[in-house]
Amino acid sequence: MFISRALGRVASSTLRLPNASRAYATAATAGQIRSVIGAVVDVQFEQDNLPAILNALEVQDHSGGRLVLEVSQHLGENTVRTIAMDGTEGLVRGQKVIDTGAPITIPVGKEVLGRIINVIGEPIDER
Repeated sequence: MFISRALGRVASSTLRLPNASRAYATAATAGQIRSVIGAVVDVQFEQDNLPAILNALEVQDHSGGRLVLEVSQHLGENTVRTIAMDGTEGLVRGQKVIDTGAPITIPVGKEVLGRIINVIGEPIDER
């Protein structure tokens, strides 16, 4: 019994993370594009409101299409580095970016069996 209590104290003390006080973004947090270099897009958010690593961000283009970005790195100065899941043609500095609050998800099950889907889970086989 003494050992289990001691292990419980050790386990609870190791769960405290040094950056636990940092606020991460929730759904519908907006940022702005700061730079675009190929598929790498840097996005700046408001102070202490960064999306978590692997979160999906969405950019709406002028023609109504959407581009999904995946957060890959926190750069500092409230900026994240993302990887675009499609072409970045037409993106401009200052363009609005929305944090979805969740990672990219891919559907699974009988509905997608035999289908061709892209990297963000959208069907591309025209069925």
